[in-house]
Amino acid sequence: MNTASLLALPHLEEDLGRLEPELRAAVRSGDQFLDEVTTHLIAAGGKRLRPSLALAAATGGGRRATDDDLQGAIAVELVHLASLYHDDVMDEALVRRNVDSVNARWGNLVAIVAGDFLLARSAEIAASLGTEIAGLLANTLGRLCEGQVNEVRSAYSTDRSEQDYFTAIEGKTAALMSTSCRIGALTGGLARPEVDALTTFGRCFGVVFQLRDDILDVVATDEELGKPAGQDLAEGIYTLPVLLALRHPGAGPELRPLLGQPLDQPERDKARAIVAGSGAIAQTIDAGRRYVQQAAVAAGAMAGHRLGRSLEELATSLLDGLPVAR
Repeated sequence: MNTASLLALPHLEEDLGRLEPELRAAVRSGDQFLDEVTTHLIAAGGKRLRPSLALAAATGGGRRATDDDLQGAIAVELVHLASLYHDDVMDEALVRRNVDSVNARWGNLVAIVAGDFLLARSAEIAASLGTEIAGLLANTLGRLCEGQVNEVRSAYSTDRSEQDYFTAIEGKTAALMSTSCRIGALTGGLARPEVDALTTFGRCFGVVFQLRDDILDVVATDEELGKPAGQDLAEGIYTLPVLLALRHPGAGPELRPLLGQPLDQPERDKARAIVAGSGAIAQTIDAGRRYVQQAAVAAGAMAGHRLGRSLEELATSLLDGLPVAR
């Protein structure tokens, strides 16, 4: 998913190119070992989705990003990177972005402390942008933690509710997407109604993005994901497709006995096949479309802006071409 290409806004590709060396510079401490660890996933690439949203919101495609715009985009990307370092420790993941995860290469302790270092750098940058942005980012960190705790608390529970699922993803994914848009709108000096509209767009977009990710965990390959497919299922994180499959009169009785415990590879593959064949993927796409509609309404509030149209197209593209089953 090439966000800059999908948004098709003038200067965005150029601004993202300017961001890359600044992102690396933001995490350099002067300690050779720490610098290697903190730049590990930056060097591995990534979609740069959150900074793309921040820069798009800041500039609207009509001008080049300022230094403050770039720093706001860096702040949100560092929070995202830190969350990956910490998530991989909790998940005992071995691969991230088709390279060794930080914990697999250097151990859990190094991964945790390096993630904390990235959060500290993000907070430092946010503070330099003013009290509103600093407070916003601090609040978002709390939302991320709440979402993660919610998810951990419901691990291996086949009785997890759909409401519980959406509460978790509003925190662990949508909150940072929303903040990315809001920080960009603030550094860009937009009017308050537009700041609020972009904030709402980011929240709805974040929910759709997570729904898409959860669909792909069921139907995509390891190579497509850059990490093992079915990892959430194996680790007891039962997402919307799984919850819907559990309710299916045909698939549920076959799926339920497999769940509630860690899965080895054959069981993981069997569970994925059951979910994919139950109709749950199509139902999850339908749920995503409802959030796409909400995102489109929010983007439409940017009346007369090319940005609004581009954001609406970006949200719609998330669900385009998803395989209903594999």
